[in-house]
Amino acid sequence: MTSAAHPAPQPEPLWQPDSDRIAAARITRFQAWAAERYGAPAEGGYPALHRWSVAELDTFWQAVADWFDIRFSSPYEAVLADRTMPGAQWFPGATLNYAEHALRTAEDSARADTPALLHVDETHEPVEISWSELRRQVGSLAAELRALGVRPGDRVSGYLPNVPQAVTALLASAAVGAVWTSCAPDFGARSVLDRFQQVEPVVLFTVDGYRYGGKEHDRTDVVAELRRELPTLRAVVHIPLLGTPAPEGTLEWSALTSADTEPVFEQVPFDHPLWVLYSSGTTGLPKAIVQSQGGILLEHFKQLGLHCDLGPEDRFFWYTSTGWMMWNFLVSGLLTGTTVVLYDGSPGFPDTGAQWGVAERTGATLFGTSAAYVMACRKAEVHPAREHDLSRIKCVATTGSPLPPDGFRWLHDEVREDLWIASVSGGTDVCSCFAGAVPTLPVHIGELQAPCLGTDLQAWDPQGRAVTGEVGELVVTNPMPSMPIRFWNDPDGSRYRDSYFDMFPGVWRHGDWITLTDHGSVIIHGRSDSTLNRQGVRMGSADIYEVVERLPEIRESLVIGLEEPDGGYWMPLFVHLAEGAVLDESLRTKIKQAIREQLSPRHVPDEIIEAPGVPHTLTGKRIEVPVKRLLQGTALDKAVNPGSVDNLDLLRFYEDIARKRA
Repeated sequence: MTSAAHPAPQPEPLWQPDSDRIAAARITRFQAWAAERYGAPAEGGYPALHRWSVAELDTFWQAVADWFDIRFSSPYEAVLADRTMPGAQWFPGATLNYAEHALRTAEDSARADTPALLHVDETHEPVEISWSELRRQVGSLAAELRALGVRPGDRVSGYLPNVPQAVTALLASAAVGAVWTSCAPDFGARSVLDRFQQVEPVVLFTVDGYRYGGKEHDRTDVVAELRRELPTLRAVVHIPLLGTPAPEGTLEWSALTSADTEPVFEQVPFDHPLWVLYSSGTTGLPKAIVQSQGGILLEHFKQLGLHCDLGPEDRFFWYTSTGWMMWNFLVSGLLTGTTVVLYDGSPGFPDTGAQWGVAERTGATLFGTSAAYVMACRKAEVHPAREHDLSRIKCVATTGSPLPPDGFRWLHDEVREDLWIASVSGGTDVCSCFAGAVPTLPVHIGELQAPCLGTDLQAWDPQGRAVTGEVGELVVTNPMPSMPIRFWNDPDGSRYRDSYFDMFPGVWRHGDWITLTDHGSVIIHGRSDSTLNRQGVRMGSADIYEVVERLPEIRESLVIGLEEPDGGYWMPLFVHLAEGAVLDESLRTKIKQAIREQLSPRHVPDEIIEAPGVPHTLTGKRIEVPVKRLLQGTALDKAVNPGSVDNLDLLRFYEDIARKRA
């Protein structure tokens, strides 16, 4: 008998949605509707729908626009006029406005006075902002921006925490056709200027400071420096979060948002810029990534309304700051009529379990956080379900890094057995997910449920051949509407092309190693440009971290693989120890044994070195490639953009290691 007659047994899922949940999911209703109207497959569930969505890309996105009732004030001539990447042409001729869609629920008299936003900080109970109040504030602020001379295409910037004023400012900017960009107030002046100076904003919204970890942090000096170093500013708007008076020459937030003005939504072309996001930018200036009003509108409707299954009855909480794309994604929860929860504070104050308390107090139905937070809760022996009423949570979603298998088990055991766990992966570059949440599919430990609709996600070997069941480069072979329309200050598009299309021309290469399993799920192994390749066996750094950081003695780790000039390969593991732990021979043996037994004897490190800490980007990702460059002898100022690192002094430790090895 051939092996084909005996397919490999499917792994046992950790969780499976029941038939009622599958029937009630919006994606199920969408599939039935799209089958009737657009020829989508009526049978075969999500896998069949996904195959159709990539095979019939134009029809799929037309169906999404129709299902979510996108208001095109001018009709489109085609769905996808040119599918060449980069430079795909989506919905030419169409005009619309993102903010108009985000505030549409306020037009429903039955819902106008229900909460659009729930704001929580470290000290207070949730404060509600209704749909009608949010719409009124946006109308008032948009009129004031126009009075200040802000026109479509002008840049408006925010140096703001995750507070309702930031949402109002973003929506008012979008309403006038301006281009929004934001940084969190924990960014220092240099980091902010590296970003904002590129885009030359005409308005700056800023706070006087912020509260974090039970302390107040004054930012008046930083704001003064930003004002000095941003010569294009016509106006600075002061938001007195700490209660200080407006500095001379600034405008008061309350004065700009007090009028009862009907919002006017500028109708802009589909590809008109909505916002600028910034990549981690480990070398050179951060990439200033421009995404479009129409592209984000469609992509976020699909992602939030179908994949996350969000609707008017939901409350959407994701722990984020305004310096991370997840904040923009969170704000788009308004598109689906969902109440958005804004938490401004430390993720672990007053204790590690703080975010579960926020989820309880706000009645969150979808709670999004980082994989690192889940693992910190596990290590701190937090018991969320024992300590909080989490009965309203339907889904816990994680991103930022792959959620290790132990994280899946911990959420299943400590939150609820009937819990949809959605590990998702995407990027700032598309402000969305390539793979992740599907409410109608099972969840397997350590795996993302499936590639997302409309996303032809593949794993490619170095020759550009698609592979299944083995590690390959994450590529996307067809355009997505939210792919950047361009980078700012990249007139010939060369930096954009070099970032994603250098390895496989015309195909988006993201820079992650993934495996597509034979049952349709996705495993993320970490960044492909810092992958460990020993004796031809490739392994993602995330696999090492998962094993090493299970050990109670290890707080965090960093592994680097270095190809040496003589053909050798040096693989050091840097460990940041937990309080009281000592890196002696016994712990070294324990670490090596864990890697040997749980991963691969080939990937046991050559050296284990105690480090004072692990450096991260400002959005919390471990900095692997710059450390690799330092260890190869690159000077610090050439290896990393100092404004992109959370603790520059830590990098000097790795520079010293390189010096000693030289």
